[in-house]
Amino acid sequence: MSTTKQQQQPLGPSSWTTRRDEKHSRMQKVESLLKGKVLPTEQIVNALELLIRPGDRVVLEGNNQKQASFLSAALVQVDPEKVNQLHMIMSSISRPDHLDIFEKKIASKLDFSYSGSQSLRMSQMIEDNSIEIGSIHTYLELYGRLFIDLIPNVVLVAADKADRQGNLYTGANTEETPTIIEAAAFRNGIVIVQVNELVDEVPRIDIPGAWVDLVVESDRPYQLEALFTRDPRQIKETHILMGMMAIKGIYAKHNVQSLNHGIGFNTAAIELLLPTYGESLGLRGKICKHWALNPHPTLIPAIESGWIESIHSFGGEVGMEKYTAARPDVFFTGPDGSMRSNRALCQVAGQYAVDMFIGSTLQIDPEGNSSTVTSGRLSGFGGAPNMGHDPHGRRHDTEAWLNMMNGDGPLVRGKKLVVQMVETFQNGERPTFVDSLDAIHVGQEAHLPIAPVMIYGEDVTHVVTEEGIAYLYKAQNIEERKLALAAVAGVTPLGQAHDASLNERLISDGLIAFPEQLDIRRTDARRSLLAAKSVEELVEWSSGLYNPPSKFRSW
Repeated sequence: MSTTKQQQQPLGPSSWTTRRDEKHSRMQKVESLLKGKVLPTEQIVNALELLIRPGDRVVLEGNNQKQASFLSAALVQVDPEKVNQLHMIMSSISRPDHLDIFEKKIASKLDFSYSGSQSLRMSQMIEDNSIEIGSIHTYLELYGRLFIDLIPNVVLVAADKADRQGNLYTGANTEETPTIIEAAAFRNGIVIVQVNELVDEVPRIDIPGAWVDLVVESDRPYQLEALFTRDPRQIKETHILMGMMAIKGIYAKHNVQSLNHGIGFNTAAIELLLPTYGESLGLRGKICKHWALNPHPTLIPAIESGWIESIHSFGGEVGMEKYTAARPDVFFTGPDGSMRSNRALCQVAGQYAVDMFIGSTLQIDPEGNSSTVTSGRLSGFGGAPNMGHDPHGRRHDTEAWLNMMNGDGPLVRGKKLVVQMVETFQNGERPTFVDSLDAIHVGQEAHLPIAPVMIYGEDVTHVVTEEGIAYLYKAQNIEERKLALAAVAGVTPLGQAHDASLNERLISDGLIAFPEQLDIRRTDARRSLLAAKSVEELVEWSSGLYNPPSKFRSW
């Protein structure tokens, strides 16, 4: 017996345009305030109250460097009676007003990646039950969820310039702006952009105006930090020794062609050792050709001396604008000359396209698990878990990747090099090597379903300390991993419990190497090896193109 079409009950919703209709309804409320897509600066708080509804998912741009600071300050000023119970999505919690919105009951739930300078306050607010944490994400994980189950209703982002049609110029600090906007623009979310300047014509169109609903000229330029600049004056001989070991015992040993460096004086030392120590080893043209990295000023000597072929960046760096514009063969730049960054795409490159990630951490346990989340600090970890793990989806081979094979058989695969480079003690004489990560307790206190581990030990291939290198990828079992780690843990409790009589076997098996096995004399680790010993010398290397922020100037 057949059923006619008229007799069938509709299975879908009565309307397929509810999100579009909802957006249209909201935008009508601010229509009288706008001139085209431009909102007067003084109307921003009023506009936010009209456009944002209780319970909305709101993305507020606040990454490592670029902050939508005008919009975050405005969001704090909305009436909590009108705007409340917001579910905030932010990659980086970097400003006090990012947390003020929770204390004022404007927002209640947070999904984020990194909290950095606000980590102490974040931990206290969780303890006080004034903020609910959804999850602590890696950057790519958070961006991905914007297109799946955290689709935003409203996004608040920042750009350098806009024309009156809403076309955006984001310049060197494009960062995560395109990803955030796309997640909203194509699911009928509302896109609000603060700009430093309204112009008749933008230098280049980084984001088309059709994706943008409202632009507002901010009362001051968006907050921008020189987060990745390290003053060579602060590089110690310990950093230099570790850098020498890394270059000879890892970079050269495994023929690392492409890589990402974390932030820190250890990796800054490596960058400044390439044109000197690396050159003395005859390694130019053999290692460190391709980078996924912000334009660190400490890269300038290596670039100028011909070591580096390409750099794709997560974001820009204050003071490096003229230098990157003058080196288009190295950096990704637009026709206008300014660098183009993209945090999401660079994270993908750092996860899948590089041979090696080398970074640092605050704690490592005996199995090699690590985290930057410590007692009283819920800092998160940003992109390190993306780049600091072995992506099993990788299929392209490189010599370095194949060099990590540790076994026989037709299905043995290569592995990404994941290097942790740490001093055995942190500032304040806190040991880096601990019996158990603080992250376990912090996760329990914050009611997180899993401990906020940054990089799992199973992914770590090497650990470098001032004592030596542990080649963890060579370990045949967990006990060998523990022995190799303990051998380079110095006078930490883990290191002191180690039986030093086992070191000869560990060296013979290739599980550890001290400077002596690498033909490195500790007394050779001197600041005189650095290609530049001050920010002033970096400026000289750049032929005056690098313009460091005033806090780094001492001349």
